[in-house]
Amino acid sequence: MPSLVAINDTMTVEQNNFFGMPQTYQAQSSGSGIIVGQNDTELLIATNNHVVEGATTLTVQFIDDSTASAEVKGTAASSDLAVVQVAKSSMQQDTLNQVKVATLGDSDSLQVGEGAIAIGNALGYGQSVTTGVISAVNRSVSMQDETTGEEITNELLQTDAAINPGNSGGALLNMKGEVIGINEMKYSDTQVEGMGYSIPISKAAPIIDRLISRQ
Repeated sequence: MPSLVAINDTMTVEQNNFFGMPQTYQAQSSGSGIIVGQNDTELLIATNNHVVEGATTLTVQFIDDSTASAEVKGTAASSDLAVVQVAKSSMQQDTLNQVKVATLGDSDSLQVGEGAIAIGNALGYGQSVTTGVISAVNRSVSMQDETTGEEITNELLQTDAAINPGNSGGALLNMKGEVIGINEMKYSDTQVEGMGYSIPISKAAPIIDRLISRQ
């Protein structure tokens, strides 16, 4: 839990009004993130690109409910990954003492049926925990980029641990507490239950490392 954060953002949304005229307004949304690194001046947090895309302001909430402003360090839209940074100077010392960098596991060695734990900022209410199993590995899932309209297909982990709105960018853990995936989406339909998807950490980690090292 000390390695997980809630991410709340404000974004500008444009849509046509009743008369067909374009108008913009500020909307609030929420997601989750995983503390994956730190240096002398900042914490580095991995999340989904769709959590931070279009955000005008970002606020991160930590394990002790304290908050700090964050900035996007880098994004990889095709992989739906992003890294945000929080200046340590904007955090209280008590919070710095409590947060931890997550331990990453090996998603390549996962077997179907292994236990899985999802943690995230479900519905923006704060961190909550759901449990299940790994339902499938290397599942091809297609999604449409809302900005470009391009259809992107990635190989994801499937789990029946509940993945709810706000869980995006949060952690899928094995029973050792190691991060094995970054929760991304769920299949939503009245005839479907328990089909959530996570980006395998073994595929995400090299991309996250590149985003962290980017100037």
